[in-house]
Amino acid sequence: MNTNSANTDCANVNTNNVIVTRGLKKTYHDNGIPVEAVRGIDFTLTKGEFTAIIGPSGSGKTTFLNLMAGLDSPTDGEVELSGKLISSMSGKELSNYRRDHIGFIFQAYNLFPVLTVEENIEYIMLLQGIHKKERHERVMKILQQVEMEDYAHRLPSKLSGGQQQRVAVARAMVSRPKLIIADEPTANLDSRTSGDLLDMMKKLNEETCMTFLFSTHDEIVMKRARKVVTIRDGLLYNTDKSREE
Repeated sequence: MNTNSANTDCANVNTNNVIVTRGLKKTYHDNGIPVEAVRGIDFTLTKGEFTAIIGPSGSGKTTFLNLMAGLDSPTDGEVELSGKLISSMSGKELSNYRRDHIGFIFQAYNLFPVLTVEENIEYIMLLQGIHKKERHERVMKILQQVEMEDYAHRLPSKLSGGQQQRVAVARAMVSRPKLIIADEPTANLDSRTSGDLLDMMKKLNEETCMTFLFSTHDEIVMKRARKVVTIRDGLLYNTDKSREE
């Protein structure tokens, strides 16, 4: 299945593939009985897309997302991220490549409670060996973009849920990865906060052409996505709900 970006400006900048899966399969064994969680998915995500994957519990959505993120290994098939086969990587090579090319946003925020907002955001760049001055400059810029510049020295416990998720978005984007994977990013937020967060993420997507892939049950996310695809019984279907800008 091939999806094309509806963001004309991003499409004009670069139409390179960010993620490609070919014949992707994952089989688990439950008490010796094989369970096909993902059953041969071909999928392409190009630069600048803002796409949501939806599906009921047990559909294979989380497994598919984990395979694309390199958090799980396929039983068969390939995952290509920015031109490299991550499905054949393992250990430190995979860990480093994932660190440098994928930003993660989780429903539980996953901020370090003992680190300030600034320290949380710069942590990934510290692992990448980016110089202190550049780290600080990038953090301050992204904090302005997510409207959290006045909270740089606060601990996560002093922030609301919506503010923590804004910090999580900033942390995911600050290292300029090829892909942002957002797993149920609005699950713990009220509808107004969710809408504000998604509007902010969509604006950042339009400004940076960074690619966003959501896993969600939330109608608020689906309405703002430019493309929605459905996973059911381990197979992917196009919902034919492309959004026009």
